[in-house]
Amino acid sequence: MNHTLRILLPMRRSLPVCILFAFLAFAGVLPRAIAESNSVSNIGLKLITEGIGAPMALAPVADGSGRMLLAEQNGVIHLLDRDGKRGEQLFLDLRPKMVAINKGMEERGLLGLALHPQFNSNRKFYVVYSAPLRTNAPPKWDHAQRLSEFKVGADFTSADLASERVILEIDEPDWNHNSGRIAFGPDGFLYMSVGDGGAFNDVGDVARGRGHPPEGFGQRLDTLLGKVLRLDVDRGNPYGIPKDNPYADGKKGLPEIFAYGLRNPWGMSFDRGGKRDLILADVGQDRWEEINVIVNGGNYGWRLREGFDGFDPKNPRSAPTNAVSVGVDGKPFVDPVLTYKTLRGRGTDSNAFGVTVTGGYVYRGKAFPALVGKYIFADWSRSMAIPDGTLLVATIPSGNAAGARWTVEPLALKEFPNGRIKSYIWAFGEDADGELYVLANGMNSAFGTKGKVFKLVPQ
Repeated sequence: MNHTLRILLPMRRSLPVCILFAFLAFAGVLPRAIAESNSVSNIGLKLITEGIGAPMALAPVADGSGRMLLAEQNGVIHLLDRDGKRGEQLFLDLRPKMVAINKGMEERGLLGLALHPQFNSNRKFYVVYSAPLRTNAPPKWDHAQRLSEFKVGADFTSADLASERVILEIDEPDWNHNSGRIAFGPDGFLYMSVGDGGAFNDVGDVARGRGHPPEGFGQRLDTLLGKVLRLDVDRGNPYGIPKDNPYADGKKGLPEIFAYGLRNPWGMSFDRGGKRDLILADVGQDRWEEINVIVNGGNYGWRLREGFDGFDPKNPRSAPTNAVSVGVDGKPFVDPVLTYKTLRGRGTDSNAFGVTVTGGYVYRGKAFPALVGKYIFADWSRSMAIPDGTLLVATIPSGNAAGARWTVEPLALKEFPNGRIKSYIWAFGEDADGELYVLANGMNSAFGTKGKVFKLVPQ
């Protein structure tokens, strides 16, 4: 891992002291927080809206109005004006259709939001939410993950709940590792990330009838769990399969699958420039957090590996010596472009940023020329119990060659030089101009009123 440290000292200090300070920072003797606290930054956080629950997704209405849709995990969607003011009425309230979710830590709820590329003409948008368990699902499983299409009313200020068209439902054995992020690609198809079904180690709770297969759901091609899906929502009933999906004929795997071997994707986005890469953040188990560039048919290894290491569900904190390099189908794994250590179970570690990665966006805005082409993301928090998220910036190697690893460092802010903003960082948003937003929460819950949305602005 490559961390850039800048030490700025008053000119009156003698040269030997400056040299000593710089050497200690470079050698890692100085705590990283001390070294980074001397960084200079013109990046600030402008509060856009507050007093909400956990903000899960932000989507611009690309009609020149500057309006955006803001989804809360608890099941409601707001319409924000250009200044971040919320509409007097909810844009959409999905709570009557959702499974009951917990007041404490929770990964179910309203999980994904994406507007159709032709939203201004067809008024269609898509959501992923946690619905009650289907009648034909395994009886002891937890809920169904539902992808649905809705339409906006004629005045474009609210959606019609009765317009719901269910696109896809996936049975989920547990309450966690749902993912449910969605995004339209440059090809016009809808991409959806799905977690491995929950519990620890992709093994599941066998005693409660929620066990996973021996190789884990992530490596199985007869399930949609642990996958990235690609659907044509403009054709078929209820959707079509793109012809170049790797298993489009359904012979060796489910036709919806685009990529597989994922654990708990917590953020997925397309780069609006460059190669238009699909970038996905995958939360690790006990050792590594990772960022992946998703390719057609790619196998990302879970649960046969975590990061670049092999994975043994019976000993998750140690890499096995007999790690495999190919999946159960014989295909080699696609390496992550970036990994960093997790703090879970480690206490403190100078090369760890927190306990779970939060995916973001490649910056393509105009406010920060030095950030253009860099991937802005975060770690959710350094603690599950204390809001202490860290904003991060990854540098993508010139040319973005296949197999090249990215480097990462904290994103220094003017008021938070070490990138730690004293909130849980739930998600990111991108507006029509490519400027970025940080979706934060002051408590580890989908409820409450401590959620806030900030915009990265020059200061």
